[in-house]
Parts: sequence; C-alpha cells; structure tokens
Amino acid sequence: MSSIQRIIGVDPGLSITGFGVLDQKNDQIRLVAHGTIKPPSRESLPNRLKYLNDNMKDLIKKFDPFQMAIEDTFYSINVKSALLLGQARGVLLLAAASMDIQSSSYAPRKVKQSVAGNGGADKKQIQFMVQKILNMDKPPKPLDASDALAVALCHINQKKYL
Repeated sequence: MSSIQRIIGVDPGLSITGFGVLDQKNDQIRLVAHGTIKPPSRESLPNRLKYLNDNMKDLIKKFDPFQMAIEDTFYSINVKSALLLGQARGVLLLAAASMDIQSSSYAPRKVKQSVAGNGGADKKQIQFMVQKILNMDKPPKPLDASDALAVALCHINQKKYL
C-alpha cells in the first residue's frame, strides 16, 4: 500500500462520542485530529441522535476518511444504558453508510488487547499507550477521544494481519 489510508475511529456514546482521525501510509501512522461530539443533554433523545448524525457527517465531510472503525457496544448490567448506547452506535454507523464509508466494529477487549497488550486495560492505560504509539507530547484528552484513537489503531493493526 503506497497511498495514504485515512481512518476515523469512534468511541460511541449518547453523552459524549469520541473521535480520532489517523493517516496510515505503509508502517507510518500520523495523527490528524481527535475530539468529541457532545449532544446537548437537555434535548430529547431523537434530537440528540440527530445531533450525533449531523456532526458525524460533518466530520466525514471534513476529513474524508477511507473507513470508520467503531467500538462495539459494551455489554453492561444496565439494560437501559446499553440500549441507548446501541441507538447512538446505530446512528453513527448510519451516518458513515449514508456517506458511502465502510465501517468495521471492534469489541472493547479487542481494542484494549491491540493497543495495550491487555484486554482488561483501564482507560488511563489506553490513553498512555495511545500517546506513546502516536508520539504525542501530551496524553490525548478527554478519555473518549483517546479511546477513539485506540479503536482506529486497533483497526490499522487488524488490517496488517489480513
């Protein structure tokens, strides 16, 4: 592969969705951007989902990624929050598909294993490893953004072995 492949990594959430954009050319990985999408918490669920959709489409237009890598829904005891997260994730997947961007999903443990070598790593360990891998001066903040960068790195790592 001699051309640059741009990946947008996404850590989905209804309150905060993290995103991270990486360029890969051969074995070189370069940080392009990272940040969060924060739907207004006082809005209704449909309006928050629309906000996520609109903002993800804007990011896709701005950065023109080749693919989106998104974290799978974390299975939790709280069914209501799992359902809300699933709705947010679905909207983000739809935003990418509607812009003709393919998506790949990764389980949280797989992302952690890929970046930190430990499927049980905590968010701070992931943040530290993302900072080291991407040669960043400071840790990527907030944790949602570093998680999104970890998802993008996981995607790049998986593609090396396919």
